[in-house]
Amino acid sequence: MFRLAAALLLLTSAVYGQHRVDPRNSYFRVIAVVPLTAGRGTPDDPKRPLYAPWPPSRSNTGIIAYSQQLSDDGKLALVEFVARDRAAFQPIFNDRSIKFFEKGKARRQDIETELKKYKKNFDLNKFGTMVP
Repeated sequence: MFRLAAALLLLTSAVYGQHRVDPRNSYFRVIAVVPLTAGRGTPDDPKRPLYAPWPPSRSNTGIIAYSQQLSDDGKLALVEFVARDRAAFQPIFNDRSIKFFEKGKARRQDIETELKKYKKNFDLNKFGTMVP
């Protein structure tokens, strides 16, 4: 009986001892420098980063969220794309004309060094999308 109670207590404490994942690090994420689409700039046809889904979808497949900052010259977007499945990024991975990094695989220093070429004061700590 004592062993059962001790095992139950141990399992219960292990469950409560786990930390939640920071929402900025959940799901699969890619940071990329992409051109803007040629939208008219209206609510029905906004200018947005290449590969950003439009219209927004409530589907769990594909890219589910993104955040962006414009480059200093306003011609490119620095974007973090978020997806539940890494396969959603295949078009980005296949596009050799853009620079991208997989969050969690690329070194932070490499990401910041590259993105500072396009936005002088870029700060990875102030960039990203929180998806619950």
